[in-house]
Amino acid sequence: MGEFDLINRYFKRPPTGAVVLGVGDDCALLQPSPGMRLAISSDMLVEGRHFLSTVDPFKLGHKALAVNLSDLAACGAKPLAFTLALALPRADAAWLEPFSRGLLALADAHACPLAGGDTTRGPLNICITVFGEVPPDQPLLRHRAQPGDDLYVSGQVGDARLALEVFRGTRSLAADAFTAVRARMEQPTPRVALGMALRGIAHAAIDVSDGLLGDLHHILNASNCGATVDTVFVFSSDATSATLKQLPPALALDCALAGGDDYELVFTAPAAARSAVQAAARSSQTPVTRIGQIDAEPGLRLLDAAGRPLTQRFGAFDHFA
Repeated sequence: MGEFDLINRYFKRPPTGAVVLGVGDDCALLQPSPGMRLAISSDMLVEGRHFLSTVDPFKLGHKALAVNLSDLAACGAKPLAFTLALALPRADAAWLEPFSRGLLALADAHACPLAGGDTTRGPLNICITVFGEVPPDQPLLRHRAQPGDDLYVSGQVGDARLALEVFRGTRSLAADAFTAVRARMEQPTPRVALGMALRGIAHAAIDVSDGLLGDLHHILNASNCGATVDTVFVFSSDATSATLKQLPPALALDCALAGGDDYELVFTAPAAARSAVQAAARSSQTPVTRIGQIDAEPGLRLLDAAGRPLTQRFGAFDHFA
Protein backbone atom coordinates (compact mmCIF):
# COMPACT_ATOMS: atom_id res chain seq x y z
CA MET A 1 0.00 0.00 0.00
CA GLY A 2 1.48 3.36 -1.06
CA GLU A 3 1.19 6.71 0.70
CA PHE A 4 -1.71 8.01 -1.40
CA ASP A 5 -3.55 4.69 -1.30
CA LEU A 6 -3.25 4.87 2.50
CA ILE A 7 -4.69 8.39 2.60
CA ASN A 8 -7.54 7.61 0.21
CA ARG A 9 -8.48 4.37 1.95
CA TYR A 10 -8.45 5.50 5.58
CA PHE A 11 -8.60 9.29 5.78
CA LYS A 12 -10.12 10.90 2.66
CA ARG A 13 -13.69 12.15 3.04
CA PRO A 14 -15.87 14.69 1.18
CA PRO A 15 -15.57 18.27 2.49
CA THR A 16 -18.13 19.10 5.18
CA GLY A 17 -18.90 21.80 7.72
CA ALA A 18 -16.30 24.56 7.80
CA VAL A 19 -14.04 22.63 5.38
CA VAL A 20 -14.54 24.05 1.89
CA LEU A 21 -11.62 22.11 0.41
CA GLY A 22 -10.14 19.19 2.28
CA VAL A 23 -7.91 16.14 1.82
CA GLY A 24 -6.32 15.87 -1.63
CA ASP A 25 -5.06 19.38 -2.43
CA ASP A 26 -1.98 21.39 -1.47
CA CYS A 27 -3.90 23.39 1.14
CA ALA A 28 -7.19 22.96 2.95
CA LEU A 29 -9.67 25.84 2.88
CA LEU A 30 -11.74 26.62 5.96
CA GLN A 31 -14.64 29.04 6.30
CA PRO A 32 -15.29 30.16 9.89
CA SER A 33 -18.57 31.85 10.76
CA PRO A 34 -18.70 35.63 10.14
CA GLY A 35 -17.38 37.66 13.06
CA MET A 36 -15.66 34.72 14.77
CA ARG A 37 -11.97 34.30 15.60
CA LEU A 38 -9.99 31.17 14.83
CA ALA A 39 -8.62 29.14 17.73
CA ILE A 40 -5.72 26.86 16.74
CA SER A 41 -3.82 24.26 18.76
CA SER A 42 -1.36 21.42 18.04
CA ASP A 43 -0.46 18.34 20.06
CA MET A 44 1.93 15.50 19.33
CA LEU A 45 1.73 11.92 20.62
CA VAL A 46 4.93 9.88 20.46
CA GLU A 47 5.05 6.14 21.03
CA GLY A 48 6.88 5.30 24.25
CA ARG A 49 6.48 8.83 25.55
CA HIS A 50 2.73 9.44 25.44
CA PHE A 51 1.34 5.96 24.87
CA LEU A 52 2.32 2.33 25.17
CA SER A 53 3.05 0.20 22.11
CA THR A 54 0.32 -2.20 23.26
CA VAL A 55 -2.48 0.38 23.22
CA ASP A 56 -5.58 -0.44 21.17
CA PRO A 57 -5.21 1.61 17.95
CA PHE A 58 -8.94 2.50 18.02
CA LYS A 59 -8.46 4.07 21.46
CA LEU A 60 -5.26 5.75 20.32
CA GLY A 61 -7.10 7.36 17.40
CA HIS A 62 -9.69 8.65 19.85
CA LYS A 63 -7.13 10.04 22.27
CA ALA A 64 -5.01 11.68 19.57
CA LEU A 65 -7.92 13.93 18.65
CA ALA A 66 -9.37 14.18 22.17
CA VAL A 67 -6.29 15.89 23.60
CA ASN A 68 -6.52 18.55 20.88
CA LEU A 69 -10.26 19.08 21.29
CA SER A 70 -9.55 19.53 25.00
CA ASP A 71 -7.42 22.58 24.16
CA LEU A 72 -10.34 24.07 22.23
CA ALA A 73 -12.59 23.35 25.22
CA ALA A 74 -10.23 25.26 27.50
CA CYS A 75 -10.60 28.28 25.21
CA GLY A 76 -14.39 27.96 24.89
CA ALA A 77 -14.05 27.33 21.15
CA LYS A 78 -16.31 25.33 18.85
CA PRO A 79 -14.39 22.75 16.75
CA LEU A 80 -14.22 23.38 13.00
CA ALA A 81 -11.65 20.97 11.53
CA PHE A 82 -8.28 19.32 12.10
CA THR A 83 -5.18 18.18 10.24
CA LEU A 84 -3.21 14.98 10.84
CA ALA A 85 0.53 14.44 10.39
CA LEU A 86 1.27 10.75 10.82
CA ALA A 87 4.63 8.95 10.87
CA LEU A 88 4.33 5.16 10.56
CA PRO A 89 6.95 2.40 10.70
CA ARG A 90 4.97 0.68 7.92
CA ALA A 91 1.59 0.90 6.19
CA ASP A 92 -0.17 -1.73 8.30
CA ALA A 93 -3.86 -2.10 7.43
CA ALA A 94 -4.54 -4.02 10.65
CA TRP A 95 -3.42 -0.95 12.62
CA LEU A 96 -4.67 1.81 10.31
CA GLU A 97 -8.25 0.58 10.07
CA PRO A 98 -9.07 0.75 13.82
CA PHE A 99 -6.92 3.86 14.32
CA SER A 100 -8.79 5.77 11.64
CA ARG A 101 -12.17 4.53 12.97
CA GLY A 102 -11.40 5.77 16.49
CA LEU A 103 -10.08 9.08 15.19
CA LEU A 104 -12.96 9.77 12.82
CA ALA A 105 -15.68 8.57 15.21
CA LEU A 106 -14.68 11.29 17.69
CA ALA A 107 -14.33 13.78 14.83
CA ASP A 108 -17.89 13.02 13.74
CA ALA A 109 -19.17 13.31 17.32
CA HIS A 110 -17.84 16.88 17.46
CA ALA A 111 -18.56 17.83 13.84
CA CYS A 112 -14.83 18.37 13.34
CA PRO A 113 -13.81 16.97 9.92
CA LEU A 114 -10.30 16.02 8.85
CA ALA A 115 -9.09 18.72 6.46
CA GLY A 116 -5.69 17.37 5.42
CA GLY A 117 -2.19 16.60 6.68
CA ASP A 118 0.81 14.44 5.83
CA THR A 119 2.09 10.88 6.12
CA THR A 120 5.65 9.57 6.18
CA ARG A 121 7.67 6.53 7.23
CA GLY A 122 9.31 6.70 10.65
CA PRO A 123 8.81 5.90 14.34
CA LEU A 124 5.12 6.08 15.26
CA ASN A 125 4.28 9.75 15.81
CA ILE A 126 0.87 11.42 15.64
CA CYS A 127 0.64 15.20 15.34
CA ILE A 128 -2.76 16.89 15.11
CA THR A 129 -3.57 20.56 14.62
CA VAL A 130 -7.13 21.49 15.46
CA PHE A 131 -9.05 24.59 14.38
CA GLY A 132 -12.00 26.13 16.20
CA GLU A 133 -13.94 29.36 16.39
CA VAL A 134 -14.92 31.59 19.29
CA PRO A 135 -16.56 35.01 19.57
CA PRO A 136 -13.85 37.68 19.87
CA ASP A 137 -15.13 38.89 23.26
CA GLN A 138 -15.69 35.46 24.85
CA PRO A 139 -12.57 33.26 24.75
CA LEU A 140 -11.55 31.66 28.03
CA LEU A 141 -7.92 32.67 28.57
CA ARG A 142 -5.35 31.87 31.23
CA HIS A 143 -4.58 35.47 32.14
CA ARG A 144 -8.08 36.55 33.17
CA ALA A 145 -8.44 34.98 36.64
CA GLN A 146 -9.39 37.54 39.29
CA PRO A 147 -9.00 37.57 43.09
CA GLY A 148 -12.22 36.38 44.67
CA ASP A 149 -13.03 34.00 41.80
CA ASP A 150 -14.19 30.51 42.67
CA LEU A 151 -11.95 27.71 41.41
CA TYR A 152 -13.57 24.67 39.75
CA VAL A 153 -12.61 21.38 38.14
CA SER A 154 -14.81 19.42 35.74
CA GLY A 155 -15.53 15.69 35.79
CA GLN A 156 -13.09 13.51 37.70
CA VAL A 157 -9.32 13.68 38.10
CA GLY A 158 -6.69 11.13 39.11
CA ASP A 159 -7.84 7.92 37.44
CA ALA A 160 -5.49 8.21 34.46
CA ARG A 161 -2.51 8.45 36.79
CA LEU A 162 -3.79 5.47 38.78
CA ALA A 163 -3.99 3.42 35.58
CA LEU A 164 -0.40 4.38 34.80
CA GLU A 165 0.70 3.16 38.24
CA VAL A 166 -0.92 -0.21 37.52
CA PHE A 167 0.93 -0.41 34.20
CA ARG A 168 4.15 0.45 36.03
CA GLY A 169 3.51 -2.36 38.50
CA THR A 170 3.42 -0.14 41.59
CA ARG A 171 -0.31 -0.74 42.25
CA SER A 172 -2.81 -3.51 41.60
CA LEU A 173 -6.57 -3.22 41.11
CA ALA A 174 -9.47 -5.57 40.61
CA ALA A 175 -10.21 -6.19 36.93
CA ASP A 176 -13.35 -4.03 36.77
CA ALA A 177 -11.70 -1.12 38.58
CA PHE A 178 -8.66 -1.29 36.30
CA THR A 179 -10.88 -1.34 33.21
CA ALA A 180 -12.56 1.86 34.40
CA VAL A 181 -9.39 3.81 35.18
CA ARG A 182 -7.68 2.53 32.03
CA ALA A 183 -10.57 3.92 29.97
CA ARG A 184 -9.99 7.33 31.56
CA MET A 185 -6.32 7.20 30.49
CA GLU A 186 -6.84 5.83 26.98
CA GLN A 187 -10.15 7.47 25.98
CA PRO A 188 -10.48 10.84 27.73
CA THR A 189 -13.59 12.95 27.19
CA PRO A 190 -12.85 16.43 25.81
CA ARG A 191 -15.10 18.92 27.62
CA VAL A 192 -15.99 20.92 24.53
CA ALA A 193 -19.66 21.45 25.45
CA LEU A 194 -18.73 22.74 28.90
CA GLY A 195 -16.11 25.12 27.53
CA MET A 196 -18.64 26.64 25.14
CA ALA A 197 -21.30 26.83 27.89
CA LEU A 198 -18.86 28.76 30.11
CA ARG A 199 -18.42 31.59 27.60
CA GLY A 200 -19.30 34.86 29.29
CA ILE A 201 -19.35 33.14 32.71
CA ALA A 202 -15.84 31.86 33.46
CA HIS A 203 -12.86 34.20 33.59
CA ALA A 204 -9.96 31.79 32.97
CA ALA A 205 -9.53 28.12 32.07
CA ILE A 206 -6.97 25.47 31.21
CA ASP A 207 -7.20 21.76 30.53
CA VAL A 208 -5.55 19.26 32.87
CA SER A 209 -2.85 17.51 30.87
CA ASP A 210 0.21 17.73 33.14
CA GLY A 211 -1.52 17.64 36.55
CA LEU A 212 -4.21 19.78 38.18
CA LEU A 213 -1.86 21.86 40.34
CA GLY A 214 0.82 22.16 37.66
CA ASP A 215 -1.70 23.41 35.12
CA LEU A 216 -3.34 25.69 37.68
CA HIS A 217 0.07 27.32 38.16
CA HIS A 218 -0.09 28.46 34.50
CA ILE A 219 -3.32 30.35 35.25
CA LEU A 220 -1.86 31.89 38.40
CA ASN A 221 1.36 32.95 36.71
CA ALA A 222 -0.46 34.45 33.73
CA SER A 223 -2.99 36.24 35.96
CA ASN A 224 -0.45 37.44 38.57
CA CYS A 225 -2.46 36.03 41.45
CA GLY A 226 -2.55 33.06 43.84
CA ALA A 227 -5.01 30.40 44.93
CA THR A 228 -6.19 28.36 47.88
CA VAL A 229 -7.23 24.77 47.17
CA ASP A 230 -9.29 22.81 49.68
CA THR A 231 -7.89 19.32 49.05
CA VAL A 232 -10.74 17.70 50.99
CA PHE A 233 -12.53 17.56 47.62
CA VAL A 234 -10.33 14.57 46.76
CA PHE A 235 -12.02 12.50 49.48
CA SER A 236 -15.48 14.07 49.78
CA SER A 237 -16.72 15.00 46.31
CA ASP A 238 -17.61 13.49 42.96
CA ALA A 239 -14.45 14.99 41.44
CA THR A 240 -12.66 11.69 42.17
CA SER A 241 -13.80 8.10 41.69
CA ALA A 242 -14.65 5.61 44.42
CA THR A 243 -11.60 3.61 43.34
CA LEU A 244 -9.27 6.53 43.89
CA LYS A 245 -10.82 7.35 47.28
CA GLN A 246 -9.89 3.86 48.49
CA LEU A 247 -6.16 4.50 47.97
CA PRO A 248 -3.84 5.53 50.80
CA PRO A 249 -4.50 9.27 51.30
CA ALA A 250 -1.06 10.45 50.17
CA LEU A 251 -1.31 8.46 46.93
CA ALA A 252 -4.90 9.59 46.30
CA LEU A 253 -3.80 13.21 46.66
CA ASP A 254 -0.84 12.71 44.36
CA CYS A 255 -2.97 11.07 41.65
CA ALA A 256 -5.70 13.72 41.82
CA LEU A 257 -3.51 16.81 42.18
CA ALA A 258 -0.41 15.91 40.19
CA GLY A 259 -1.35 12.93 38.01
CA GLY A 260 -2.19 14.57 34.71
CA ASP A 261 -3.64 13.04 31.52
CA ASP A 262 -7.17 13.79 32.79
CA TYR A 263 -8.14 16.35 30.13
CA GLU A 264 -10.67 17.92 32.46
CA LEU A 265 -11.04 21.70 32.73
CA VAL A 266 -9.80 23.81 35.62
CA PHE A 267 -11.49 27.20 35.51
CA THR A 268 -12.29 30.27 37.55
CA ALA A 269 -15.53 32.22 37.76
CA PRO A 270 -16.93 35.00 39.99
CA ALA A 271 -18.60 33.83 43.19
CA ALA A 272 -21.72 35.67 42.00
CA ALA A 273 -21.85 33.32 39.00
CA ARG A 274 -22.26 30.06 40.94
CA SER A 275 -25.79 29.48 39.66
CA ALA A 276 -24.68 30.22 36.10
CA VAL A 277 -21.76 27.78 36.44
CA GLN A 278 -24.10 25.03 37.60
CA ALA A 279 -26.49 25.82 34.74
CA ALA A 280 -23.57 25.49 32.30
CA ALA A 281 -22.65 22.16 33.89
CA ARG A 282 -26.21 20.87 33.49
CA SER A 283 -26.61 22.07 29.91
CA SER A 284 -23.32 20.44 28.91
CA GLN A 285 -24.01 17.30 30.99
CA THR A 286 -20.63 17.75 32.67
CA PRO A 287 -20.40 17.84 36.48
CA VAL A 288 -18.17 20.48 38.04
CA THR A 289 -16.79 20.77 41.58
CA ARG A 290 -15.75 23.93 43.39
CA ILE A 291 -12.30 23.24 44.89
CA GLY A 292 -11.04 26.60 46.12
CA GLN A 293 -10.64 30.25 45.30
CA ILE A 294 -8.34 32.73 43.59
CA ASP A 295 -6.35 35.02 45.93
CA ALA A 296 -4.70 38.38 45.43
CA GLU A 297 -1.62 37.09 47.26
CA PRO A 298 0.69 35.17 44.91
CA GLY A 299 1.40 31.50 45.54
CA LEU A 300 -0.57 28.31 45.90
CA ARG A 301 -1.93 27.32 49.31
CA LEU A 302 -3.21 23.79 49.93
CA LEU A 303 -5.50 23.05 52.88
CA ASP A 304 -6.26 19.65 54.39
CA ALA A 305 -9.68 18.45 55.62
CA ALA A 306 -9.27 20.42 58.85
CA GLY A 307 -8.38 23.64 57.04
CA ARG A 308 -4.70 23.39 57.98
CA PRO A 309 -1.83 23.91 55.52
CA LEU A 310 -0.98 20.68 53.70
CA THR A 311 2.71 19.84 53.85
CA GLN A 312 2.75 17.17 51.13
CA ARG A 313 4.54 18.41 48.02
CA PHE A 314 3.37 17.80 44.47
CA GLY A 315 5.07 18.00 41.11
CA ALA A 316 3.81 18.26 37.55
CA PHE A 317 4.73 16.50 34.34
CA ASP A 318 7.46 18.17 32.28
CA HIS A 319 8.76 16.60 29.05
CA PHE A 320 12.27 17.93 29.63
CA ALA A 321 12.58 17.72 33.42
